[in-house]
Amino acid sequence: MALPALAALRSGFPEARITVMGRWAPLLRGQGVADALLPYPRSLGERRRLARVLHQDPADLALVLPNSLEAALAARLWGGRRRIGFDTDGRYRLLTDAVPLPSPRLHQVDEYRLLVDRTGAASGLERPVWKSAGDRGAPAEVAVLLAALGIPAAARVIGLHMGSAGGPAKRWPAERFGRLAERLIEDDFTPLLLGAPEDTGVAEEARRAARAAIASAVGRDRPALLPALLARLHCLVSGDTGVAHLAAAVGVPTVTLFGPTDARLTAPRSQAARVVDQRAPCAPCFLARCPIDHGCMSAIEVDEVARRVREAVAR
Repeated sequence: MALPALAALRSGFPEARITVMGRWAPLLRGQGVADALLPYPRSLGERRRLARVLHQDPADLALVLPNSLEAALAARLWGGRRRIGFDTDGRYRLLTDAVPLPSPRLHQVDEYRLLVDRTGAASGLERPVWKSAGDRGAPAEVAVLLAALGIPAAARVIGLHMGSAGGPAKRWPAERFGRLAERLIEDDFTPLLLGAPEDTGVAEEARRAARAAIASAVGRDRPALLPALLARLHCLVSGDTGVAHLAAAVGVPTVTLFGPTDARLTAPRSQAARVVDQRAPCAPCFLARCPIDHGCMSAIEVDEVARRVREAVAR
């Protein structure tokens, strides 16, 4: 969702040296938005060492996209002379340009673009567009992976992403994924389970719930391979995860299942994007774990998701 903002920053300051810092920043290799892509360190000690290094050559401008206190504090410790971010989470004194948080809130893509506007650069694109450049060997590696899973080259593959970053509340029940896979096979699609290594247990539960064999690439890909793997799909079904946004940027139809979060703020932005949101009375609650009956996600029926997949692929 930050791609339009980053592209605008690059276009607005073509001679600047731009560094993008974040957990998944290296994934943006080949997108032409930065001169350096650095992963944000996980340990406190590594973060302190990084801050000392960056402080020796401080940035003229630090654009703070996350709305967390930690992100604003990091920009201050790095020595950013001008620090632009939203005035929220008690960050006012850490920012030189504390931008009022929009009310009502905007889609995340548009809020990032709003911060770029404060730099003087034109905000540009309204939706993320992924460039195919990057790991040039990735398509061939994806072909080998799918062949090893028994998926023919001509198969109409539908990705079912098991992950739920930020807590299990955003995850559709594994048993529903299994039943959806059965339905997709009946419709002459080939379901493929996707996810990180920590999603292996959920994926196995989905496979047990299905009466047919389902291929699984859970834990078998890698971040640099993910764009090419998504590009091979005819559609991606997932919860509200970053992978859905990457798929939409790549140009793949998406069906995103919303429960505790707000589709108006974080739905994938694409003409081929579909959203399933039953709008439970308690949603959006933004909780990582549901304290009651998880009604927002359990109300989403297999038939409805299968219908949205057929719509998305037909378009």
